[in-house]
Amino acid sequence: MANLQIPDALLVKNYVEGNESALSTLIKRHESKIYGFIYSKIADKDISNDIFQDTFIKVIKTLKSNSYNEEGKFLPWVMRISHNLIVDHYRKTKKMPMYRETEEFSIFSIMSDDTLTIENKMIVDQVEVDLKKLIEELPNDQKEVLVMRMYQDMSFKEISEVTGVSINTALGRMRYALMNIRKIIEKHQIILTN
Repeated sequence: MANLQIPDALLVKNYVEGNESALSTLIKRHESKIYGFIYSKIADKDISNDIFQDTFIKVIKTLKSNSYNEEGKFLPWVMRISHNLIVDHYRKTKKMPMYRETEEFSIFSIMSDDTLTIENKMIVDQVEVDLKKLIEELPNDQKEVLVMRMYQDMSFKEISEVTGVSINTALGRMRYALMNIRKIIEKHQIILTN
């Protein structure tokens, strides 16, 4: 039970210094959240298990090579690794189902090209630039919570731990950040869609 009180950063340090059980503690502490995240995206138990294992293989390799930059963000870092492995999985397995053309069915009725045209790519890039400018106009406390939530994929519990405020305060800051962005969009009549 005492292991639950040891911060992630100290467990990482202990593991890097040779304490193998520290990694076991980290895995047990976060496995349900990480596995749940993976399973929510994959919805296949075996593939989810494989990605979970691959995630921790990458974690171990990074920690053993001393290339992990400890900033007190172990869980978001591991979640980012698992997210990247999920994306890799979908890239590798992207297959088009087999269809045969008949008189009643034309292959062209289901074909589509999801790749962005140059024009759409420019629009997406501009929307991202505009959104970052809007975020910069927010008060620092709201901006901090919004960036952690939307760009670093942190839970409100994690945000409250990092910022030192209650979960309700973090939720409130996020709510006000979104309300303020909406006000700025309406005031300047900004269109953020293609």
